[in-house]
Amino acid sequence: MVLSMARSRGVLALMAITSLVTVWLCRLPQLNINITRGPVLQRHLDLSLPDAPFVDWPLERVCSETSWTPGLVFVCDNNSGGIGNIRNYMLTCLRYAIDAGATGLVMPRIRVRSEKDLSDTTSENYQPFTYFFDEPHFRQSLQASCPQITIYDTASDVPNAPAPFKTEETTPKNLGRRGGCDRRDHNKHTGLFASAFANHLRSTAAEFNLAHPPSPEHPRIFRLTWGVQFEWPVFRDGPEFASTFGGLLRFRPDILALGNKVVAHMRQHARQFDADSHSGRFVAYHLRTENDALDFWPDYANQSKAYLARSQQMGYDMKAGYLATGNETEAHKFFRDATVLHGMRVTTKDLLLGDYKEDLAALEKLTWDQQAVVDFIVLLRSDLFLGVSPSSFSMNVALKRHLQAEGLYTRPWRIGGEGDGRSWLMGKYEQFWEDWMFMYEAMWP
Repeated sequence: MVLSMARSRGVLALMAITSLVTVWLCRLPQLNINITRGPVLQRHLDLSLPDAPFVDWPLERVCSETSWTPGLVFVCDNNSGGIGNIRNYMLTCLRYAIDAGATGLVMPRIRVRSEKDLSDTTSENYQPFTYFFDEPHFRQSLQASCPQITIYDTASDVPNAPAPFKTEETTPKNLGRRGGCDRRDHNKHTGLFASAFANHLRSTAAEFNLAHPPSPEHPRIFRLTWGVQFEWPVFRDGPEFASTFGGLLRFRPDILALGNKVVAHMRQHARQFDADSHSGRFVAYHLRTENDALDFWPDYANQSKAYLARSQQMGYDMKAGYLATGNETEAHKFFRDATVLHGMRVTTKDLLLGDYKEDLAALEKLTWDQQAVVDFIVLLRSDLFLGVSPSSFSMNVALKRHLQAEGLYTRPWRIGGEGDGRSWLMGKYEQFWEDWMFMYEAMWP
C-alpha cells in the first residue's frame, strides 16, 4: 500500500510538472521567422550556379524592418556598360530604394552600348529588362519578399505622375559628409541614408513648394545619377543578404538555356583530353583586351602569360580550356600560346556550337553584350576560372563562384590573394582606389 501511494504521488508530481512546462511554453513570444525557411534547410544550396533558387528570407527581413513612404517611387535605369556594371547598378539602386522606403519601382530598363563603337556605352538607346534578365522571376521574387513595393511597367504608369513627367535626380553619397574620402569610394553613410534621404525629401519639398510627405495623390519619382553602382557595402545586412540579393536578377531563360548547352558541349570537348577520368573538367579564362578596355589594364601579353602559368601552378592538369573574349584576333593568339606552351586545347562558344546550326544561329542573333552573358554562364560552371581585376565582368564571375564555399554565410573574397581554389584574378593590388579595389566591397555576387 505504501508503494502504491508513492507511485500515485510520483504520477501527480509528473503531471504537475508537465502542466507547468506546457503553460510556460504557451507564454513564450512567437518567433517572427519561419524557421522552416531558414538557413538550416538551405545550407547546402549551391548559390554559385546561374540558375540557383532565390532565397528570399534575407530580403524579406530587410523589408520588414523598413519604414515605407507611400508615393515615393524609384527609377533604376541610369546604367551603362556590360553585364557586370549593369547588374550591379540595378541591385545597388534597388537597395537604396528599399532603404529610402520607396513603395514604387519602375521596371528597370537597360541602356545598351553602340554596336558600331563598343566604347560608346552612354547612348540613350534603351532596351527592356528582358534584354538580359528574367522578368517574371524578378517580379515574383521581389513582390513575394517586399509586398510593400509596387512595380510599374513604365514611369507613365505611376498614378498621378506629374505632367510633363520629369524625375528628380539624386546622388546618395552627396547626402552625407564625406570629408577626405576619395570620390570613387563606396558610400560610408548607408546607415544614415534613410534619415538623410527623409531630410532631403523635406527640404526639397519646402524649396520647390511640393506636397510633403509624398503620397499616392502627390508622388515623387527619383532617379539615381549615373555611376551609382559600386557604392553600397554589400555585407552591411549580413553575409546571408549579400549572398542572395543578386539572385533577383536571373538571366533570361533562353540565354540561360543556351549557356547550359555550351557547358555541355564544352565538357564533351574536354573528355577528349581527359582519358583517365572522363570527367570533362575544364579551365576557363576571361581575356579582357577588347577596344573598350581601359588603357591601364593589363595587355594581352600580361594576361595570357599570367593565366597559363597560374593554371599550371594551381595544380590543375586540365588539357581543355574555354576562352571568353570579344577580341577574335587575340583569341587565336591565345589558342596558339596555350597549345605550344602547355599542350592545352582552348576553344570558344562559337567553335563549340559550330556543329549545332540551330544553337549557333541563336547565338549569332544575340548582341555583343548578350553573348557575353553566355560566356558568364559557362565561366560560372567551369572547374577553374582565371580573370582580370578590375574588370567588373571577371570580378562578378569570381565572387559568384565564391558562393560555393560557404553558401549563405560565405565570407568576403580575399582581395589580391591566392584566390579561393576555384577562381583567381590577376591585376594590381597596391592602391585601394587607383587599382579599383573598392569595387570588391560593393559588388553583389
